[in-house]
Amino acid sequence: MKKTGSGSKKEFENLYPVKDAVIKGNVVTKLSMLVMGVGNIAHKQIGKGIVFLAVEVAYIWFMIQSGIHNLSMLPSLGWREQEKVWNEKKSIYEYVAGDQSLLLLLYGIATIFVTIAFIMVWKSAVKSAYKAEVLAAKGKHLPTFKEDIKSLFDQNLYKLLLAAPIGGILVFTILPLVFMIAMAFTNYSKVDEHLILFDWVGFANFAKILNMSDGIGRRFYSVLGWTLIWAIFATGLNFIFGMILAIVINRKETKGKAFWRFCFVLSIAVPQFVSLLIMRSMLQTTGIVNTLLLKYGLIDMALPFFSNATWARVTVIVINLWVGIPYTLLQVTGILQNIPAELYEAAKIDGANAIQTFFKITLPYMLFVLTPYLITQFTGNVNNFNVIFLLSGGNPTGVGDTAGKTDLLVTWLYKLTIDKNYYNLGAVIGIMTFVVLAVVALITYRNTTSYKDEEGFM
Repeated sequence: MKKTGSGSKKEFENLYPVKDAVIKGNVVTKLSMLVMGVGNIAHKQIGKGIVFLAVEVAYIWFMIQSGIHNLSMLPSLGWREQEKVWNEKKSIYEYVAGDQSLLLLLYGIATIFVTIAFIMVWKSAVKSAYKAEVLAAKGKHLPTFKEDIKSLFDQNLYKLLLAAPIGGILVFTILPLVFMIAMAFTNYSKVDEHLILFDWVGFANFAKILNMSDGIGRRFYSVLGWTLIWAIFATGLNFIFGMILAIVINRKETKGKAFWRFCFVLSIAVPQFVSLLIMRSMLQTTGIVNTLLLKYGLIDMALPFFSNATWARVTVIVINLWVGIPYTLLQVTGILQNIPAELYEAAKIDGANAIQTFFKITLPYMLFVLTPYLITQFTGNVNNFNVIFLLSGGNPTGVGDTAGKTDLLVTWLYKLTIDKNYYNLGAVIGIMTFVVLAVVALITYRNTTSYKDEEGFM
């Protein structure tokens, strides 16, 4: 029994690779490479064989119907323009639709995804046929289709539960991402009158964005610089002030801790767009803040909260503190309550003062735990569309400029695509944003104690 169990485990872990099927498989197994499911049907696994065969038939039908055409049109993205043809019977002009490059690009990429999925199923079919051959040769039991279905609710339950999420990620995340990346290598833009028919242009869009002598290029570096400055200040100040606030509230001498936490956390309960729009109204030239300051003679003219570049940038950073500090407060409070009290007692016995205790125990412990959160917050601030768009709208914006002084890469991308219809350049900006975030996040995290010394505070 012991030996049988060991052998069963070894057979379960054997993946029956396609390479072995090609070299060692019999005629039926090799025929399964052309007609999927034949090997399973030959070994009386009828249900499984029919499923594999149905997948192959469906794929062949799809390719004949549209797949081959989609792939053939992908290199050119179409060339037939819309035509106006005179209809003698109706005595009117009728428009004959031409090619639409956007749809051809989308369908071509989707066909590639379908083909990749089919190849994966094909490999599974070949492996299954070879496995059936090997087990039959050894006189082992071949699982029936009913047993395979039953296993999906037992040892293979993870496959059943992960199928829908993985499918959703592929269709709604990976496919649009690849589509956007591909668009960056085209001249798809209303400005250049390439909305219906457009072509591949290689790295021309990237060269335009990175070229300092080009207007778009200069604006890119300006927006990139401000985006990084904004992200650093928004992340750093939220952490510093949130940490100070949490430490003050968490002190033994502080009374009514729950009340003070409630007061600051209350801002999280209010929808962010409501708070931002109210603050935007309050800080306008004729808003309540300027009105009261003028009324009591504290200023001679309205403060340019959103009309001056420096004022606007400082304003969005300061208001972001109101939105971001409560989150840091909650994070730090949880950490402070979990730092072992023995560490502070030992430090007190050794004669350490409050400042030494903070820099030697509290801060290192918080940074060890919060580093991944800070990286996530930095990434979120780089892509913080809500605060900038709802508060300042990216303003002030110069005449003819595509980006304002407070625009981030993400809000500039929105303006380039939605307002200006620079879809190709918008795709490039999206790729560049991802590259900046990936590089900063990976380098930062790999050089932190959280990564290098995972067991440091355990």
